[in-house]
Amino acid sequence: MYFGLSEEQVFFQDNVKKFLEDQSSLDVIRKITGGEGEDLQKEIHQGLINLGLNALLIPEEYGGLELDLLFAAAVSEGLGSGVAPIPFIGSYVMAPLAIMHGGNNSQKDNYLSKIASNEINFGVGLTEYIGARDDAGIEIDNNKASGRALFVIDGDHASHFILANKNGTMGIVCAEDNEVEVVKLTSVDKTRDYFEIVLNNADIDVLEHSSQSAEAITKTIDAGRIMLAADSIGASQVMIDRAVEYAKERKQFGRVIGSFQAVKHMCAEMAAELEPCYAIVWHASHCFDNVPEEARLMACQSKSHVSEVSKMVAKKSTEVHGGMGFTDLLGLHYWFKRIGMNRQLLGSPELVRKEAAKVQGF
Repeated sequence: MYFGLSEEQVFFQDNVKKFLEDQSSLDVIRKITGGEGEDLQKEIHQGLINLGLNALLIPEEYGGLELDLLFAAAVSEGLGSGVAPIPFIGSYVMAPLAIMHGGNNSQKDNYLSKIASNEINFGVGLTEYIGARDDAGIEIDNNKASGRALFVIDGDHASHFILANKNGTMGIVCAEDNEVEVVKLTSVDKTRDYFEIVLNNADIDVLEHSSQSAEAITKTIDAGRIMLAADSIGASQVMIDRAVEYAKERKQFGRVIGSFQAVKHMCAEMAAELEPCYAIVWHASHCFDNVPEEARLMACQSKSHVSEVSKMVAKKSTEVHGGMGFTDLLGLHYWFKRIGMNRQLLGSPELVRKEAAKVQGF
């Protein structure tokens, strides 16, 4: 029996990778991260929308493709390999799932069809439920919200935001509301933008079922963690491939450095550690839709384990390049920093492992 991605999933992933290779080269990434490529970023975003990324998980009755999370994981891996400078995990995975699991029928009708038709875009901020800060937090009362949400993802050009309080109640606010202030945060990862949302008695459309049970926000976070793990796998694979190619070309003492045992061992260790990560992410994605009793634990394990492995890969692949690995000429730092940010978003490995322990009753 074959365990892996289906032909359709591989085909979808390859289309994403091919599009990014053609439209989002390293020079384009430099322009976008340098603040000079807004039009290029919009073109890349629209091109991926044309491939159906925004409608991936949305049910057919709302105009979506109604695919499963494994399809989304395949796409996320492709986006990570190309360090795609576009929204995905928050806008097109977490937001639709939050509405599907937490919203009532009216909210689903209103929002899901508009996501599928690209009429609205979502940013997502659930940090206050995962690990609240002393100086942040959101209070929701009578469809009004006040407070601050940190590390909101996919907020660039978002028309709406899904935010949560410490109890797991999620609600939707409009970015154009006068009582909503959107502040861009400084981050080492320049391929994506992160925001702080400040609310001052702003109108909030509370997702009805999320206020009654924590299941909706748990499913949303689990999906986000799996997507981050998949993104890191894609980025890690590119860093390994680049390290191997460089080791085949770079010469020292009259020999290519790939012939030195120490470099061989570094490359072999990276490949050996990363290969099993594909299986754990694929299995976690499968469990999300098909094995609910294992879904939470597998989401935690995939996020924590891949975070550690991808960190090692980022470090060793940079070391293989020597001093060149730190230069903007090669651009390895885009993948390096993206992996580092993925490691912290939606919970560090330590926090996620603690959650996994609770799931198992430890």
